[in-house]
Amino acid sequence: MMPDEPALSSLVTRARNGDKRAWDMLVERCAPIVWSTCRRHGLSRQDTRNVGQSVWLRLAERIDTLREPSALPGWLAATAHNECREVLRVARKRSASECSSSLKAAPDGQLVPAEHPLFIAERDAALRQAFATLSPRCQHLLAMLAADPPVPRTEISATLGIAVGDIEPVCRGCLDALRHCPALAALISGEIRTP
Repeated sequence: MMPDEPALSSLVTRARNGDKRAWDMLVERCAPIVWSTCRRHGLSRQDTRNVGQSVWLRLAERIDTLREPSALPGWLAATAHNECREVLRVARKRSASECSSSLKAAPDGQLVPAEHPLFIAERDAALRQAFATLSPRCQHLLAMLAADPPVPRTEISATLGIAVGDIEPVCRGCLDALRHCPALAALISGEIRTP
């Protein structure tokens, strides 16, 4: 905290009393708690925005009942976690419903389209399983290369100790290892068919 920044408890008290500037400072200071919770749950940007709005709305509704202002970061993290779980539960339910109705309508042996929820779930599970078999260096490299926004090659080089010119060849080796993981190889070589 900077010397001229008010303490969290002071901001909460001022926000309770309707101080808009205190609310803005609370949001600015504590928003990373909400966003990082959403990121850990793997939510999309739109779902993250929705969860953020829900969390701040809940705080506005309940700020008068917050007994210990210094507990606000924990309250925000717990509330964001619960909201994220609800978003994921609804998405799973919707996906299962769409998958179930699609499968009932498909004749035996028909190929499942790549955008089908069943294929997407299988692909994601195979990718997670394959990624877990990679060396930590490959995992870190691929995660940095897939980051949004992109991590500069110079930062990747400094972090992983790989020369900038060697990043692409090392990446190709990591991707090759990924392709040869049995779970992913089966997915690549075959197509999911409806039961």
